Amino acid sequence: MHGAVRAGAYDDAMKIAAVQMVSTPDVARNLEAAARGVAKAAAAGAMLVSLPEYFCLMGHSDRDKLARAEPGAAQGGGPIQRFLAETARAHKIWLLGGTLPVQVPGNADRVLNRHPVYAPDGSEVAHYDKIHLFAYDNGRENYDEGRTLMAGSQPVAVQAGGLRVGLSICYDLRFPELYRALMSPPCDVLSVPAAFTHTTGRAHWELLLRARAVENQCYVLAAAQGGTHENGRRTWGHSMVVDPWGDVLDCVPEGEGVAIAEIDAARLAQVRLQLPALKHRRLQGTVQD
Repeated sequence: MHGAVRAGAYDDAMKIAAVQMVSTPDVARNLEAAARGVAKAAAAGAMLVSLPEYFCLMGHSDRDKLARAEPGAAQGGGPIQRFLAETARAHKIWLLGGTLPVQVPGNADRVLNRHPVYAPDGSEVAHYDKIHLFAYDNGRENYDEGRTLMAGSQPVAVQAGGLRVGLSICYDLRFPELYRALMSPPCDVLSVPAAFTHTTGRAHWELLLRARAVENQCYVLAAAQGGTHENGRRTWGHSMVVDPWGDVLDCVPEGEGVAIAEIDAARLAQVRLQLPALKHRRLQGTVQD
């Protein structure tokens, strides 16, 4: 799953896309919306497409995930995973399958929040389980993913054609050490499917995405939930593609849509050559007292 891309390893103007959704408690409707978004991205020429976190389900309660959780692909998967595989195969694209709840064997009270990757032939080639679990309480809004999620433990990067893609999910965005772990060897794209709250997204979403792009000198592909959901929750949206210099190449503020942009191996190499910050790192590990 590891490998670094070099200038010329993929087309000079390859397109990547982030599908923004406003998912509902109805899985079937969500799959229909996801299919529309992916088809739009593929028709525009995108070869790497991402869905958002919880694209398949934004339930009325956190425990709704437990009822809709599927076995992992190694255990036979389920209808949501089959949909993702069939969609990747139908459009002949690399599909970053947002996230879906996956069963934890022997634990009926917790699920994994999994970000799977599908090849153009429909096979699952990798997956990442969310490591950092979101908790927030400002007196009006209260969230605690630890009530229903089990945290993952391993960073994951995958070779998607000519691109090395580092996988992360939503709240992970606040932990730069995860992305540093993904940069050995360097990634070309960092994937960040998310369902940021409107409150935290307005304050920090773009700021953090651009910071991760700049400090790691790579593209960031951020597919988000964006709007007021049937369960009453409001998500920030602003799905975007950010380049290695921190410039936002495309953005969908709110509602369904697709953020799409071209990525360029020469641009990536130029940024890293002109400002070789990745080679200048001196401090690693923890500070000892």
